[in-house]
Amino acid sequence: MRLVTRGFEFLGQLMKALNFFSGAIILFLTLLISADVAMRYFFNHPIENATEITEHALLFIAFLSAAWILRKGGHVEVDIIYNQLGPRSRRFLDCLNPLLGAMVCLAFTWFSVQATWLAYERGTVFATTWRLPRAPILAVIPVGSLLLFLEYLRQIFQNLSGEKRNESVGRED
Repeated sequence: MRLVTRGFEFLGQLMKALNFFSGAIILFLTLLISADVAMRYFFNHPIENATEITEHALLFIAFLSAAWILRKGGHVEVDIIYNQLGPRSRRFLDCLNPLLGAMVCLAFTWFSVQATWLAYERGTVFATTWRLPRAPILAVIPVGSLLLFLEYLRQIFQNLSGEKRNESVGRED
């Protein structure tokens, strides 16, 4: 039990670091897009491949930060019915929702690993001026999906053990 708890603590630190990295990517994109707009406006010469860089970076931002956002309770929740239920029904849903989320994320992880591996085997590239290989960029999808799966497992474990959720968006560890 203690080993599981320590594993989840390590996972939380990993997610926090990846979320920080996602923030750094956002900062980089802000500077890149600003410079691209300025270059286009003042010199009529935009930064080459800025759009392609932005497209790929958005994929990294979404998948590297999703698990941390889930841990902090930042995903959208519709609780109209949930608030009307009794404690027993709420506890059931508190276990069912992460179970369903874990199943979806596990399936998504499996299929994205297959797609990434296929892209690697075939050596496919993006049809752009850079012709970047697909596999290294697509690899972020199974990584992020696996982290989401593990976070859902942590929530199931937490709900079954009776621990209260004490994390919220904006709260630092």
